[in-house]
Amino acid sequence: MKSERLKAILALEDGKVFPGWSWGAPGERWGEVVFNTSMTGYQEVLTDPSYKGQIVTMTYPLIGNYGVNPEDFESTRPWVEGFVVKENSLFPSNWRSQGSLEDFLKTWGIVAIEGVDTRALTLHIRTAGAMRGILSSLDLDRESLVAKARSSPPMVGSDWVQSVTCHEAYEWDAQRGKGSGAGLWDWANGQALPPSRGKKYKVVAMDFGIKHNIIRHLTSRGCQVFVVPARTPARKILALDPQGIFLSNGPGDPASLTYAVETVRALLGEKPIFGICLGHQILGLAMGGKTYK
Repeated sequence: MKSERLKAILALEDGKVFPGWSWGAPGERWGEVVFNTSMTGYQEVLTDPSYKGQIVTMTYPLIGNYGVNPEDFESTRPWVEGFVVKENSLFPSNWRSQGSLEDFLKTWGIVAIEGVDTRALTLHIRTAGAMRGILSSLDLDRESLVAKARSSPPMVGSDWVQSVTCHEAYEWDAQRGKGSGAGLWDWANGQALPPSRGKKYKVVAMDFGIKHNIIRHLTSRGCQVFVVPARTPARKILALDPQGIFLSNGPGDPASLTYAVETVRALLGEKPIFGICLGHQILGLAMGGKTYK
């Protein structure tokens, strides 16, 4: 019965409050409230390091309908601060499923809420802008939660990269690929493809929160990929003598990553450089551009 379930509340810093039901781990988390419009791929969203520091709202109304599996992780674990959905599917069904999304969230300690009008929430965020929020099943006092949201740290000026980057450099291989191997997924045959045998290019990837599938695409094209921590200096990257340097996606405010900007600035003109998402923004800053919220 719904009346027997644990209640939860999502409160925004502007005073908007969205009540619902707790369905992940009980607890309280703050973060920047954002939305994702994907119809599928919720497991990839949850394990994308770019969402560190954020409470993610899924606009598609039914989430969890195909369960979860260890092959669709984009990193070693989920990173979202909280998860907001309209309805959690109680009966996941898929030939690759190895568990329910609800159990997955509880295992990893992810606080989640269902029963929220996620489209109304999305329209509000789209109009007012992404803002700080707090998700709680412990404190159900609306005024208290709004005050907590307003006092939580802002995304501007935050360095979440240090929470998600690797601690030591490594070369990507099947062991690093975990359950899905080091190659892309072969949908026709239902298995992971092996990486390309011919290593034509050496690529150094700066890990600001890199997704596994990006590395799989690089290896599928004959790249030998060395992943290095975000604070790796330019001299160590150049010492590996790569054909190219990749700047990954990641969370937080690029303007706060002065160490990364300085490294990339030192690499300009030395090797071809390619950035995605946060990496692209860091590259822009290194070349004299500006970023703003």
